[in-house]
Order: sequence, then structure tokens, then C-alpha cells
Amino acid sequence: MPSERLQKVLAAAGVASRRGAESMIASGRVTVDGKRADVGAQVDPDRVIIAVDGRIIGSAAAMAHLLLHKPAGVTSTTHDRHAATTVLQLIPTALVPDGARLYPVGRLDQDSEGMLLLTNDGAWADRVLHPRHGVEREYAIALGAPLDNPQADALRAGIPLDEGLATLGALRPMTAIETERLAELLRPSPAADLVWYRATLTQGWKRQLRRMFGAVGAPVRRLVRVRIGPVRIDGLRSGVVRPLKAPEIRGLGAGAGRSRASTADAPGRSRASTPVAASRSRPAR
Repeated sequence: MPSERLQKVLAAAGVASRRGAESMIASGRVTVDGKRADVGAQVDPDRVIIAVDGRIIGSAAAMAHLLLHKPAGVTSTTHDRHAATTVLQLIPTALVPDGARLYPVGRLDQDSEGMLLLTNDGAWADRVLHPRHGVEREYAIALGAPLDNPQADALRAGIPLDEGLATLGALRPMTAIETERLAELLRPSPAADLVWYRATLTQGWKRQLRRMFGAVGAPVRRLVRVRIGPVRIDGLRSGVVRPLKAPEIRGLGAGAGRSRASTADAPGRSRASTPVAASRSRPAR
């Protein structure tokens, strides 16, 4: 591709108008191959790496944003010599841009399952993970028996852990239809005698839900992440990966996706103490 003025390349990439691009270059916000650029510089965008505020733009910015339904037993690390399978081994090469190095956005314990994001877009991953953006995670939690009122009240009030007071954004029983739809996605299929709940988190401490439920005498039998921000697990079977859609990428990067239940059921809001009835698993069809 023939060389063009840098401001024209920036404008063509949708960064700003040409005049706006000139201002960005003059203020030192634009680099070419890691060096501060000059207004009017001639560049071939196919041969150089252009960045604005540290973010690569143009053809060098081949970004991947993937959603994987991680099965239990698979580690979320990119390399682990002790692990039988890592998440990267589940990603088809066709979904990985040439030369890209994908990594998980956050973590999901080896014995947990469900939604895990993978990307090579560091700035986007930082926005998804940073607590100030409040990207909520929702989980389906399988127990061996229903919670009683003291257990549910303690979880809603918060559980002291080493890191501080662990809180839930919401806690509720799963409906029968939610349980049935989730069972269709899981492998192996859940046992029929499990009792299922939904809980939301924004803190994301290590094994937080397992520790919280264990503290009230309700050990978690199965834990599935079913929502991250505005993106839900809907229809994504265990071990399957798909690219995120553009609105999903924007929504996650903007910190969108807080459930109505988390407002109604947040810590500090009073609720009458009522028996907590939850749905039991049904075998997947």
C-alpha cells in the first residue's frame, strides 16, 4: 500500500476527523512503531504499527474477543505443565488472528465451569476487570440441599473472609425453566437431586462463592458462571467457543450489565425472612 499522511490514515480508521487527528498528533498522543509521530508524516499502515494513546489501530490491531463455555477440569491458565487441558487447547485456530496471543480475562477455577472471556485486547480486558466499572458476574450454584433461612440471611448480609466482607449482589432460587435450560448445556449432565440458586458478584475474590457457601454449611456441588455483564451463556454448550458480537464487546468494555435482581436483593436492603425454595435439576433431554 502506498504511503499516506498519518492524519489521513487516522481519519480513515475512524479515530477522528483529519483536523482532529492533526491535533492528536501534535499533542503527542500518536506513535508510529513506538516513536512519537509528527504532523504530516508519511506512513504505510500495512508496514508500521500506529497507536493512539497506546492503543493500536489499523491493520495491526487484529483483535480477538472470544467467549468459551469452560468445562470443569480445564484450567484457565495459558500454560500449566501439571494440567491435562488448558483453555487455549479448546480454541479453534480459525478464531485466533495470525500472531495473536490470547489470554483469559479473569479466572475461573479448574473445578468450576461456564463463561470465560479470552482476548488479546489488553485495554478492553482491563476495563472488563477493573472494579470501578462494576461488571457483574452471575453464577448458577448447585447445592445438595436447600438453604434454610439463617443460611440465606447470612449470605445476604455478607461473610467475613481474609480479604474483607464478602458480599453478594443478589441471591435467589433458580426457576424450573432456568434449571432445565442450563442442564441442557452442561456436560456431564447435573444430578437430578441438586438444588440450584443464582448469585451475582462484583468482588471476584479467589473461590469466593465456594468459601461463602462453605462458611454457612452449604458446600457447593457445582458452580457455573452464566453471565458476565450484559452477555449470557444462552445456548452455549460445554466446551464450545464463539466470537463476541460487536454490541457485546462494547457493552462489556463500557461496564454494562447489572441485573435488576441485584438492585432488589443487594446487601443493605431489607427483606422478610422467608423459606428459600429452589429448583432441582432435571436430566438434560
